[in-house]
Amino acid sequence: MSHFRWDGADLILECHLQPKASKDEFAGLHGERVKIRLTAPPVDGKANAQLLAFLASVFAVSKSQVSLESGQQSRQKRVRIKQPQRLPTELALTARSP
Repeated sequence: MSHFRWDGADLILECHLQPKASKDEFAGLHGERVKIRLTAPPVDGKANAQLLAFLASVFAVSKSQVSLESGQQSRQKRVRIKQPQRLPTELALTARSP
């Protein structure tokens, strides 16, 4: 299993979050998931909201095009990005050949 896959025009991203980091960024791989560091704390949905905003920004889509499919209360999350306009370099570099 890869850390991302295509579902038609949508990108499904498997993530591992590290909340309360010094900045929002991709941080390589954590097992079969892309590790994402976020400055938001993991309380009251703040980290989830910041994750969706961060991904919307880096994939050049509106916030409404990014949705959390699983992992609402976990560090392990699955996110759907509808019709991404850009594939971030950091994510492309983590892609592995089959």
